[in-house]
Amino acid sequence: MTRTYQIRTFGCQMNVHDSERLAGQLESAGYVAAEDSDAADLVVLNTCAVRENADNKLYGHLGHLRPSKTDRPGMQIAVGGCLAQKDRGEIVKRAPWVDVVFGTHNIGSLPTLLERARHNAEAQVEILESLETFPSTLPARRESAYSGWVSVSVGCNNTCTFCIVPSLRGKERDRRPGEVLAEVEALVAEGVLEVTLLGQNVNSYGVEFGDRLAFGKLLRSCGSIDGLERVRFTSPHPAAFTDDVIDAMAETPNVCHQLHMPLQSGSDRVLKDMRRSYRSSRFLSILDKVRDAMPDAAITTDIIVGFPGETEEDFEATLEVVRQARFSSAFTFQYSKRPGTPAADMEGQVPKEVVRERYDRLVDLQNEIAWQENKLIVGRKVELLVAAGEGRKDAETHRMSGRARDGRLVHFTPEGAAVDRRVRPGDVVETTVTYAAPHHLVADGDLLSHRRTTAGDNAEAGQRPTTNGVSLGLPSFGTPPQAPAPTQGGCSL
Repeated sequence: MTRTYQIRTFGCQMNVHDSERLAGQLESAGYVAAEDSDAADLVVLNTCAVRENADNKLYGHLGHLRPSKTDRPGMQIAVGGCLAQKDRGEIVKRAPWVDVVFGTHNIGSLPTLLERARHNAEAQVEILESLETFPSTLPARRESAYSGWVSVSVGCNNTCTFCIVPSLRGKERDRRPGEVLAEVEALVAEGVLEVTLLGQNVNSYGVEFGDRLAFGKLLRSCGSIDGLERVRFTSPHPAAFTDDVIDAMAETPNVCHQLHMPLQSGSDRVLKDMRRSYRSSRFLSILDKVRDAMPDAAITTDIIVGFPGETEEDFEATLEVVRQARFSSAFTFQYSKRPGTPAADMEGQVPKEVVRERYDRLVDLQNEIAWQENKLIVGRKVELLVAAGEGRKDAETHRMSGRARDGRLVHFTPEGAAVDRRVRPGDVVETTVTYAAPHHLVADGDLLSHRRTTAGDNAEAGQRPTTNGVSLGLPSFGTPPQAPAPTQGGCSL
C-alpha cells in the first residue's frame, strides 16, 4: 500500500528548506502527501531549538500524536532538525512512541531509518557530528509554485553567545557557485519567478573556497538568468557586509531593494557581550550606504530584548538606533536562555517582567515607525507577486495579497479592465497603494496591469517544482551551467 506523510516545520527558513528536501526524498521513496493530516501514515516533526519553549512545543505535539499511534500501530513518527540534534536519544526516552530521530547533518537518511525502524520494530536514533550530504544535492518537493529557497551555504562560523545554531548546524560549508546557479535555473525552468538565497550568514559565502567577494558576484550572476524576476537573500551579518554587495544589489535589476540586517542590540556594550563583532555606528553606516545607493530600499531587522546584563541605558541605546534606522519592520524577541550557550550562564539575567515591559516599548516604537514609513508609500504604484495563503482574502472586499519588490505585504482588489481572466497566486499585477497600516498596505483601486504567468498556471493546477538535486562542483562564475530537465508534480506540503 502507498504510505502517506505529513511534515510539520518549526523555526527558520533553513528548516523550511530542509522540509522541502525531506518531502522530495519521501516522494522518491514512494510516499505521497496526506490529504487528511490526521490520517497520515508518517508524521515528521522538523524542529527548532532557538527559542525557550521549543522543547515544550515538540513534546506537546508528540503528546497529541500518541493516541493516533496507539490506534494505528503501523503509523510512524520521526523527529528531526535542531532540537533532535541537541536532545538526541533523550527524545525516545521521553516519548518512546517515536520511531526515528535524525539530526541536521543526515536528513538524507530518513527513508532508510524509517524502513529500518519498521523492520527491527524499534526506534532508530542516528545523529551525525558533521554533514553527510549537502542538503541541496537531495531531491526536493517545493512548497511554492512561484517562489523558492536556494541554499548557498549551511552552518555558521560565528560564536554569538546567545545562539545555539553553530553547535547544531556545524561550521559553514559553501556550495560552489555553479551548483547554486544551476539550481536557480532549474527552478526558473519550471516557472519560478522569485528565489531567496539562503544561508546562516549568507554574505560570508565564499569563505570556504577563499573568495570574500563571492556573494556579490553570485548576485550579479543571478541577474543573467532569463526569466528570474526577483532575487532576495537572508540573512547577512553586519560584520561581513561589504560595499560590493551593495553595488551588486543596486546594479542588478532583478535583485530586490530589500535588506534584512539583524541588529540584535543598539548597545555597544551588549553587542560586545553578544560577540557580534560590530558596533552600532558600523551598523548605521551600512544602512546609510544602502540608502544612498537605493533610496527606495526597505530594511528589516532582528532585535533581542533583555540580554543578560542589559541595563535601561543599554535598552535606550537600542531604541535610539531603531529611531535612526527607520526599519520597515522588525522581528523582536524577548531573550530566551538556551542551555549550552555562553549567555545562559552569564550574570545579570534580566527579570522577565522587565524584559516584557521593554519589549512592549520597543514594539510600540517600531510599529509607529513602520506606520510612518508605510504612509510614504500611499499613492505610489507597486508591482506585486500574488501570494497564496498569506495575509487575508476578505469575503466582503474579495481582496487578495501579494508582495511588492521591497518585500512589503499588500492587500489588493483583483478587479479592473486590466484583469486578464482570474488573478491567481503566481501572477504579477500592478496597482496603486491607497492606505497604509503598520504591517501591511492596501490597494483598493482597479489593477493597472495583470500578467498571467507559468507560475500562476502551475499554482492553479496544484503543481509544485521538483528538483532532483544539483551537485556539479563547478569552480567559477560566468555562464551558469545547463539546468537539469525539470519534472512536474502535484504535491503541496
